[in-house]
Formats: sequence, C-alpha cells, structure tokens
Amino acid sequence: MPAITLRLLHQKLIQKLRRQQLLGQHREICALRGLGWGRKHSTVDYVFKYSPEYLIAYHCLVMKEMKDRGYNVDSNWLNPCYRGKRCEPRDDLSDLMGTLLVGSALYEDKILYKEHDDAYYQECVENLRGKGIVIE
Repeated sequence: MPAITLRLLHQKLIQKLRRQQLLGQHREICALRGLGWGRKHSTVDYVFKYSPEYLIAYHCLVMKEMKDRGYNVDSNWLNPCYRGKRCEPRDDLSDLMGTLLVGSALYEDKILYKEHDDAYYQECVENLRGKGIVIE
C-alpha cells in the first residue's frame, strides 16, 4: 500500500500507524523541515503559520515512536537546527537543542496544531480507511 504523503496525520494516530505510514510521516516531515519549508501545498500550508518548533515537536513524537519500535533514526534529525543534507541549518532554533526530544512527553498530550481537532482526526481515519488501513 502506498504511504500517505503531503499530509501530517492527527498526532493521536502516530502510535496507531503501520510501519509504512509511520515512516511516511517521517519522510514528509524531513521534507517539510528541509527544502519544503514554506512551499505551498493545500494539505500542509497550515504548518507554516506556526513556528518551526511545532513541526519539530511533531517530528519528535514520530521519531520517538520509531525508536520505541526499534527503527533507526538518523541522529541528525534530533538537532532542531538540522534541515537535511541539502539545506543550511537553521540558526534560530539552537536554544531548543536537547529540549524537544527529552521533553517530547510534554507534547504527547498537547495537540500541537489547532487544525488537528476531532473532525480532522476522523478525516485522517477515513483517509487511511480509503487506503485499506483500518484504525480503531
């Protein structure tokens, strides 16, 4: 089954995702943190209304789930300033170094994006169901 791309799923779904979808979320976030930052796309434009800290916090939740499942995570992505091999690092997030992953438990119960409401959760569940992935 193809991974869902160009969509950040509701964060309450992260722990429920199959391997392929979880890794797809990781790839999507890496793209958004890198060359994709600020590029228009209808399903993720809301992300750019927020500080990059929110995307990095969301990414920490995804990476934590990956690590909990025993998947390898490139340690470069644990640095909030890192934007991938083809991008210069951010210099405005160095004060977050070490706080997001260590404090990712702080973000588990806090919905990071106001767009990720109950209706969005159901929309994501239906989107996954349409791809043959049943959640709940």
